[in-house]
Amino acid sequence: MTDGQPSRRDLRRRPNRTKRVLTMGLITLTVLGALSFLNKGLVRNWFDVLAGNDYSGQGTDTAMVTINPGDIGEEVAKELVAKKITKAYPFTLNTMYSVNPTFFPGTYICHVHISATDAIKCITDPANQMTNKVIIREGLRIGKVFSLLAEKSGLPVADFEIAAARLSDYDLPKVAPSLEGYLYPATYSFDPNATAKQMLSAMITRTKEQLVADGVQKKDWHKVLTLASVIQMEARALPDFYKVSRVFKNRLAIGMHLQSDATVSYGVAGTTVSTSAADRSDPNGYNTYLFPGLPIGPISGAGATAIDAALHPADGSWIFFCAVNLETGETVFSTTIGEHERAVAQWRQWMRENPGWNG
Repeated sequence: MTDGQPSRRDLRRRPNRTKRVLTMGLITLTVLGALSFLNKGLVRNWFDVLAGNDYSGQGTDTAMVTINPGDIGEEVAKELVAKKITKAYPFTLNTMYSVNPTFFPGTYICHVHISATDAIKCITDPANQMTNKVIIREGLRIGKVFSLLAEKSGLPVADFEIAAARLSDYDLPKVAPSLEGYLYPATYSFDPNATAKQMLSAMITRTKEQLVADGVQKKDWHKVLTLASVIQMEARALPDFYKVSRVFKNRLAIGMHLQSDATVSYGVAGTTVSTSAADRSDPNGYNTYLFPGLPIGPISGAGATAIDAALHPADGSWIFFCAVNLETGETVFSTTIGEHERAVAQWRQWMRENPGWNG
């Protein structure tokens, strides 16, 4: 038609087009509704951001967050808000629910005024965990261990001395006179909030783990650690650990005094490898010149090699040994007194040529 009125054909087509448009609209709404349902957490977070419940930048300051053993999302979220790392508790907690992170106890350092998502990333990244790293070498006496722990942790030495005095707190053998020898030499990373008792407990646990791994029964812990500590202080080169162990085992087997200068020095709070006649006559429980058998307890922290040597001595008939060069550690092992006397003469000559040596 030419008068502007739709034809019969146009009238038949218009309802079909309208139906298709409505159908596409319904499909679109259905898809959007499904996506919204599946991502309702994200949608909610988006609205929360618009409402000012989350930070969008990053502050220049930092704060420490401590996650204690057993803490759950609610406690961690409160800590984040309290330290001004995140802005709102409900939003922070909802973000945790949507992310479902795994938390590990420790102290973490994060920037303040960051998004809840970034905060969760911060406290689940081990790189952000703060620790006091301390290296405890083999052969250190307990006093030196306390000094190192105090230096790294910032706690006074007295805190460690007080914690160490309560022996009943650590499930040690009843014959142990102190924690000496029970603080395993290793590299430790302690939480900045750790107490003196917690640090000592961790080191004692490490010692027990080593003894169990080596197959040592609890009733033998003290004896093994005591012998291992003496081996640790007397042996120098690695192969000699097992020979020194054999010398002491042979002496114990025949009832001969160990005559270890290292135990004598420990008993009189000495610091040298040599001892005097007065030292060797001092009636303390560590004097193996004066008393038979092992000393009353360890004299240092024994490492894995010393413990293994105490358990698996080398084969040999030696009952003497003497370090003839204290700088290189060269040691002579002897079966007869004549051989030993010649080694002692060699040591004395070295000492004359190296006056003042007290290593």
